[in-house]
Amino acid sequence: MSVDATANTPEAATTPEGATTPGPDAGPDPVPALTVENLTVRFSGLVALDDLSFTVPPGTIHALIGPNGAGKSTCFNVISGVYRATAGSVRYADKDLTRLAPHRIAQLGVARTFQNIVLTHGTVADNLMLGRHRLTRAGFTASAMRLPHTVREQRRHRERAAEIADFLGLGPAFDKPVAGLAYGDRKRVEMARALCMEPQLLLLDEPVAGMHPTERSAMAETIARVRDALKISILIVEHDMGLIMRIADSVTVLDFGRLIADGPPERIQNDPAVISAYLGTPVQEIEPGPEPGPTREPEPGPAPAPEPGPAPAPEPIPAPEPEAGPAPEPVDASEPDSDPDPERATAAASDPAKDTERDSEEES
Repeated sequence: MSVDATANTPEAATTPEGATTPGPDAGPDPVPALTVENLTVRFSGLVALDDLSFTVPPGTIHALIGPNGAGKSTCFNVISGVYRATAGSVRYADKDLTRLAPHRIAQLGVARTFQNIVLTHGTVADNLMLGRHRLTRAGFTASAMRLPHTVREQRRHRERAAEIADFLGLGPAFDKPVAGLAYGDRKRVEMARALCMEPQLLLLDEPVAGMHPTERSAMAETIARVRDALKISILIVEHDMGLIMRIADSVTVLDFGRLIADGPPERIQNDPAVISAYLGTPVQEIEPGPEPGPTREPEPGPAPAPEPGPAPAPEPIPAPEPEAGPAPEPVDASEPDSDPDPERATAAASDPAKDTERDSEEES
């Protein structure tokens, strides 16, 4: 992918928020399809993926859904080179990704985000410049000496990062610390850093997890806008079925690592196997909603840096359980010879002569 300044000039289109839509910083090569063929992943005796096959057509949003433990994140990790496949292949740009290291896969134009926010240090600009690293030609020595061509290259990368930040609504926060942003904005930083790699295939792992419904709706619009403006393919893992049915062009459903359905959202949401394994009821016009758990009030605009809160209290250490031993024999209070004085009872129990004397008195 070229980093020439002319390729970094934004197009004239604008987003609904008024931010400039960045033009693709890629070359003339068409976006290739992603093809997963008979993919199998085993961890000892556990089969995480079992003969999985699907295709992500160029320039589309393809959703990968299923219950927890269905193998969705495992599939992402194989595509991005984190895990090795036991069998099968993942083909992209005429390459089998299962045989490549993660950095080689990134060089082919594949970028991903993670379920959890990875980086919270530094400013938004610092985070986005990390995404430009694979496009940087200057070496360590030239960068340290700040040679003229290195300075020019870094300036171009920073301008491109600012365009992408503005496209995702992060322009006003470009030079602000990530740790001081609202949660939804920090998730956007994750996506912006991936887009700064100029990918042709973007992997989004639960991009709206933990967001307020208002933030979810805005993120759904952003994801669709990325597809339409940058003309790239997007593979998304998400549990919000309202969002998936709203923006996905096609859906693949997994259960216990196996494919149970594949096709357009309209067919998937009424598929009996999908309803039984995952959805429970047909999805009809569902708007993105909150996940189970505590929700937060919407945070309009850039949020001020939160005050540091108290450190979480350590979890209480459970008291050790008493050692198992013989249970004491129950004492029946209704018996006439039960002695309320424990010392006397103990002494009597230890003296056989007193037992004989007491038996003689009872007989008389």
